[in-house]
Parts: sequence; C-alpha cells; structure tokens
Amino acid sequence: MSRRSLLAAGLALPLLGACSPGAGGVSASGPTRITFWSALRGSQQVVDAFNRTQRRIRVDFRQIPSGNQGGYAKLSNAARAGNAPDVATIEYPQVPGFAIDGLARDITALVSDSLRAQLLPQALALTTFDNRVFTVPLDVEPMVMHYRTDLFEQYGLQVPRTWDEFAHLARTVRDKAEGRRLALFPTDGALQFAAYAWQAGARWFDIAGGAWNVSLADAPTRTVAAYWQKLLDDGLVFANASESRFSDAQIGQGLVLVRLSGAWDAGAQMKARPAQKGKWAIAPLPQWDTDRPAVGTHGGSTFAVTKDSVHPEAAMEFIEWQVSHPDALRARLSSGTSSQYPAVPALAAVGSAAFDRTYYGDQDIYRLFETETGKIRDGWRWGPRMTATQKVMQDGFAGAGAGQGLIIDAVRDAQSGTIPDLEALGLTTTEHSS
Repeated sequence: MSRRSLLAAGLALPLLGACSPGAGGVSASGPTRITFWSALRGSQQVVDAFNRTQRRIRVDFRQIPSGNQGGYAKLSNAARAGNAPDVATIEYPQVPGFAIDGLARDITALVSDSLRAQLLPQALALTTFDNRVFTVPLDVEPMVMHYRTDLFEQYGLQVPRTWDEFAHLARTVRDKAEGRRLALFPTDGALQFAAYAWQAGARWFDIAGGAWNVSLADAPTRTVAAYWQKLLDDGLVFANASESRFSDAQIGQGLVLVRLSGAWDAGAQMKARPAQKGKWAIAPLPQWDTDRPAVGTHGGSTFAVTKDSVHPEAAMEFIEWQVSHPDALRARLSSGTSSQYPAVPALAAVGSAAFDRTYYGDQDIYRLFETETGKIRDGWRWGPRMTATQKVMQDGFAGAGAGQGLIIDAVRDAQSGTIPDLEALGLTTTEHSS
C-alpha cells in the first residue's frame, strides 16, 4: 500500500531512518543513549530505576508540561525541527493524530510477541490501526463512580446501578440536600462525555474503505446527550468546569456527592484532599443495560518511538520495561499517590500492594478496576484531531451549562468543525449527520 493511500486512510507511514545496531552490549564509545520526554509523574524515578538495571542503554529524561498545557505543541515543534526525543508519552486520544503526522513511528515489528501477550487487548486496540501498532499502552482507565459514603449514609441513599437510578437519585439529592447536587456535568469534559457515549455504544470515528467516517451525533450519543440535558434542565446537576477552583470548592465542601471519572482519579483525589480520608468509596459506573454491562475509558497514556529516533530498538526495550516490569511500576508509585491501572494486568497486584487502602475505607479498588476493565466496549476509535474536536465541543458545553444551548448541538458543532480539519490533513472523509 502506498504512502498516499495510507494517508487517505489516516495512517501515516513514517520513513524509518537508519537504525542502530539495536540494544546490544556497550560499544567502545559507551552505552546507547536515548532521550525520553514525558509529563507523567514518577517518570524520573522510572528512568533512574531502568538505568540501574543495565549498562547497555542510558535514558536521558526531560519533564515537559502535560498536553493541554503545551507539551504536545513542544513535541510537535521538536519533530518539525527533526529533533524529537526517542520516546514520548502520548495520551490515547492523541495517538491517531501523531501517527498521521508521522511523529509516532510504526513500531509493529518492534513489539515483541511476549509484550503483545501481556497487554490488555482493549488497550492495545486503541493504539493499533490496520493491524499496525503506533504506541504501547502504559495504563488503561475504565470509567468508575467515586461517591461520598458519609453523605450517602446521611441522606439514606443507595448506590445507583443504572442510569435511571442515577437520575432518580439526583432528584432525591436536589430535594433533600439543600445546596448539594449528586454530580457535575463538566463543561470542560468532552473526554468524559466521550466515555459516556462509548459506554452506550457510540462510534464517533471509524476507518473504512480508505476513509475516515465521522459520526459524533450517532444514536447512542444522542441518547446520552438527551439524558444529561434532562438533568441540566431539571437542575439536578451542577454545570461548570471540572478543572477549576470552583469545582475544587464544590468537592472540598461536600457539595458534590459523586465524581464520574477514570480509575486514575482515585489517586488524584487522595493527593488533592487528604482530609477527606475515609469518606469516599468507588463503585462501577451506572449501566444502560445491566445484562450487557459496558464502560468506556477516561484517561490513560501510551509511549511512542518517534520518527527521529536513531535507536528504535533501544527505545522499545526501554518502553517494554516501563510498561511490563514490576520494578518500573514500583518506581513510578514511589513518587507519590497513584492509582493508574496497568495495561499489563499482571502488574495490578503490584499497584494494589502499594496503594493506601485506608483512604477508601480499606476497599480493594484495584479488584474493582480489574472487573471494570473487562467491560471496556470494543470498537471505539479516537479521531485524528481530538484536541480541536474537544475544544469546539467544550465551547458548546459551556453554553449548554449556562442555559444558552443544547448538549447535542455542541456535539454536532464539534462534528462540523472536525471535518475541515481532517480534510486539511489530506484525509478522505465521510460524514454521517443526525
């Protein structure tokens, strides 16, 4: 297949530069040196631990801002200048875009059979296109429900198992707990909304016949949008940005009883609000159909070998160690509180052993996460320009939260804004409008 046809399907084929002899023994000039850029907490500890394990490869680490704070722009600029690092951290929604741009190299031939066998299939599927792998998953974060056990007890509430029960509970909280609400509709939460749609069976993007099909407002998404619109219209949930001091105050003051987010957020909650120790527990996300439970994911990171790496085999050896070796996870966890669920499920016991269960009333949250990862719905694919898609959607969500628009209109506007971006990349597109 030609590069043109691959680009039409949305899959860039980076030109591989001259490769190093691999990750063999130390040469006369010293160990093979590779560079690693990441915003992930604990990366320096991981690098230090890896460097101590052998003398053949030396990893030089650089901490960069998270993607939404300029990290991806820094990475793209470095790639345009031809000096991207050997290894870079890329979150799942950005993988297709970096593959199309050619920054994330096709690493199919570098991924060992042993590593493939260890990775959770649903995680690897999110980094694989047309049977070609572009990044290696580090963690996978199923959506779960974090809830205030003390406030549930105070108001005599039961944990909802379905979205119908969730809506009924939201009404009860509004009526019984003055000033409080069950949950927040995050106006900056396009990726949370995507996870709700994913759970319901949506497929926003798909590759077929050499074209990207875009269908953000499909039937499952319309169902989800109508559901949250009803909660907004009836005043049953708050509507504001989740990444804000206002939201922090809502959680800190106990005004929000439930937080819906990825498994990783359990650790973030512990770090941000140590005084609420013993007041939270985690439950499965409410379901549309309890006979066929499903979830989407929210959050999670992967590792790419970039097009500029002249030592791709050494880079892959470092990546494989990062995602699959128990010492790598222990090193990352040593940096502080974390609850990432590993994309190599065999490492879950390491995370569970290191996690302070007392914050969640001795609950074994890793056992819950293990169960929920088995519910991740197959078939989801992120789009090639999710940052832009996300921004348009969230602009609309802000209006909907203020009563100046509808959630579904924000979704449709995001689709309309996405198509020109894809066509500007030279991608063939089809669009399903609803």
